[in-house]
Amino acid sequence: MQQNNNNRNEETELKDSIVNIRRVAKTVKGGRNMRFSVTVVVGDENGKVGVGLGKAREIPEAVRKAKEDAKKKMITVPIVGTTIPHRQLGIFGAGRVLLMPGSEGTGVIAGSSVRTVLELAGVKDIRAKSIGSNNAGNMAYATIEGLKALRTAEQVSKLRGKTVEEILG
Repeated sequence: MQQNNNNRNEETELKDSIVNIRRVAKTVKGGRNMRFSVTVVVGDENGKVGVGLGKAREIPEAVRKAKEDAKKKMITVPIVGTTIPHRQLGIFGAGRVLLMPGSEGTGVIAGSSVRTVLELAGVKDIRAKSIGSNNAGNMAYATIEGLKALRTAEQVSKLRGKTVEEILG
């Protein structure tokens, strides 16, 4: 019983934002079958973020499904101070997002759904440039791919069996 309450507290502190709502149609024998496709970003603004996709006949149901999907796919973002440890290119489909660390006070300089993902991840100072596609869903997923590939100096030194000083030079 105690564990269940703890899990509920974690869910209440998660914030979510709808990135994209689309009306999609499937042509069947009886005509067109209309549904809604929703992309949602969920994060705790403290290093955890996820993107999910939900489809249903009504928007609220699609949003609920997308939130569940995003919670399942949450990742942990390595944050050094208020920014990311190094430059990284995230690729998803034709969408490419270049993530660059920003100095203290830079803020989040990013467009479209990239800004939403970074803010809900808890990154305060970062610059991002979207290259290629401007599809909101693909940009959100490309940002997640870029954040997944980030490594801190401590993680790299542990993998290579060296000290942090040897890695940083």
